[in-house]
This record gives sequence, structure tokens and C-alpha cells, in this order.
Amino acid sequence: RARVSRDSRFLVSVPSGGGVAPAAVGSQAISRGDVVDFPQIPKLEGPWTGLSRYRQLPQDLRWKWGDKGPEEDAEGCSSYVPRVCMSTMPGTLAACGREVLLTKDPLLKCAKSHSAFAAFALGKLPLGVAAAPERPSRPDKPELLPQKEIPAFDQSPLPAEAHMLHNLAHVELNAIDLAWDTVVRYSHLYPSLPMDFFSDFARIADDESRHLGWCLQRLHELGHSYGDMPAHNVLWEGAQATSQDIVARLALVPCVQEARGLDAGARLADRLTGHGDVRTAAIVLRIAEEEKAHVAVGVTWFTSICGVLDRNPESSFQQYVADLCPGGILRGPFNHGARAEVGLQKSWYSTVGEEPPPRKQKRKRGSNGGGRFTP
Repeated sequence: RARVSRDSRFLVSVPSGGGVAPAAVGSQAISRGDVVDFPQIPKLEGPWTGLSRYRQLPQDLRWKWGDKGPEEDAEGCSSYVPRVCMSTMPGTLAACGREVLLTKDPLLKCAKSHSAFAAFALGKLPLGVAAAPERPSRPDKPELLPQKEIPAFDQSPLPAEAHMLHNLAHVELNAIDLAWDTVVRYSHLYPSLPMDFFSDFARIADDESRHLGWCLQRLHELGHSYGDMPAHNVLWEGAQATSQDIVARLALVPCVQEARGLDAGARLADRLTGHGDVRTAAIVLRIAEEEKAHVAVGVTWFTSICGVLDRNPESSFQQYVADLCPGGILRGPFNHGARAEVGLQKSWYSTVGEEPPPRKQKRKRGSNGGGRFTP
């Protein structure tokens, strides 16, 4: 494992004895006295042609999933997601992010997340600095079990479509917390880390809150609730493993976890359609399409910070995968086209230029790998 350098402005991995050589990842840290002049990447298109447009969009208020897709109701918000008055929230974006992280109720978490981003986007919230909690607050249910103890698809207490949707809702809940944790945990790095970094991840948190709202609404329509089956804590374990290394966080969360949504979204939608649930399939496809922006943001900032640290992005990413992912590799199947579209090239995640073959045997209990959209 890489040793973390605590005496640096950006907490970055420094190869330890027996670890990867500096030539492979790079051992340069940014000292507390350094002033980092980041490339103006937020003003450029980035690897994905839609990135600049995404960053300029107003807040998406279509929190409700209507008969024809996402929609904004007459009051300006979904009746399923409650309103939160901003006067009850803290006075900085970082403190609001901490407030979201410490909120147990999933719907209230969505509402607070939406309110915080709305105020920030209107220029009513400064960034500020806040301390990230060790872990986010969670509702009493679902019970969090080791991944190997999660019921397999054919042993689930829920019908097939509800089982798949519950898994997705759990992913989206974690995604909200992962995005806000990135804002809060690294807020002390401003202004060396530009404001656009925090704006990007606050926007992603807002998106994930909308996605969770759709999932919770649809679960309710199916007669079920979040918490009706166990879940695992693998996604948040990834946050803990990268809590002191911003480059590792960017590699693992948007470029690994979020990228799984690009791979699996269409396949999950096909399975739902096969079970006759076209409405949930449409939600999955919409979420998967919106994940492109999230992966593009991660790739852009990962590449930018690697450039500041004089690292090679491709070899750095491969080393983080080796250190942080089960078996040190990413297993397919991959949606190479969607990944390349957002700047995640095949050479980054293949092994010696070849994709590891997907496992063909029937999935056993808890063997889904903890990625997004895993049924």
C-alpha cells in the first residue's frame, strides 16, 4: 500500500518501502508553502464535449419522475422530496455539506442537498471550511452487512425489479455522501484547489440527490421502501481508503465507481424491461446518461492534478487500481465507447493492453464488486 504524506498541502501518496517506484506514480508533494497555479480546466471543454455545457446549467429542479420522465411540479419541486428552508442550514457550502452527511433520513438528505447547491449556485453561500465526519449518518435500515452476506438476486426478500431498484437507491445514497465528503474534506485546500472543483462536486451531489429521489419515489410506487433488504458498505469503505489522498479519491470514486454506471446501466435497464418494468428501466437509463458528466469531471480533475504533480495520469490510475481495487484490476464487461467519450481511455483500465475477461459463472452471494448499478 502507498504511504500517505501528511506534511503536504495536497495529501498525496508517497511510495513506501517495497511500493511502486516514483517513476511509476511520482512522489512529488505540494508543500504548505507552495502556491499552486492550476490550469484553467473548468473554462475548457475537457475530454467530454458536454462538460462546459454541464457546468453552466442552472439547477435541475425535475425532482419528480412523471409519466413521461423527470418533471418539475407546479410548486417547483417534487412532492415526494420535502422542501428545506435555507435559513435552517449553515452559512457555508462546506458546513452545509457536513450537515447533509450527518442527516440520517434519505429524503431529508436529498432536500438539504438540493437547498445547499441552490444557494451556492446563486452566490449566496461562500465555500468556507468544515471538518468531514468519519462516516455519514445512516437510517436504522437497511442493515449493513459484509458484502458476502448480501442476499443474491435469486434469494432476495424483494421481487426482482424492487431488488434491483433498492440496490441502485443504496448506490445513489452513497453517491450523495461521497460527493459532499469530497467538498467538505478538501475544503481547506482552497484556494490552491480552485473554486470550480468544489462547484463541480456540489453539482454532482445535487444530481445524485435527484437520482435518489427518483429511486425512492419508484420504490414507493412498487410498494416497498429503502431498507427492506440488507445492503453493504463497500462504497463508503472506498471513501475511507482515500480520505487522505485527493488523487486516490478522484481515481476511485468518479473514475472507478461512477464509471461502472456507464458499463452497467443499459444492461440493468434491459433486465428490468425483461421483468416488465419499463418505468424503472427508464429511470436507470436516465441516471446512466447523467453519470457521463460525473465521470468526465473526475477524469478532468484527476488529469489536472496529476499534471501539477508531474505524474503520468495513466500509470497513476493503474497504480491506484492495483492498490485499492479487489485483485488489483477492474473486471469487465466495459462500455468502452461511453468511457472513451468522457476521457477514460481503455489503456487506463486494461491489463497489459488486454481487458480481463468477465467471469461467466453464476454470481455467488456478495460477489458483485461494489460497483454502481450492480443487481
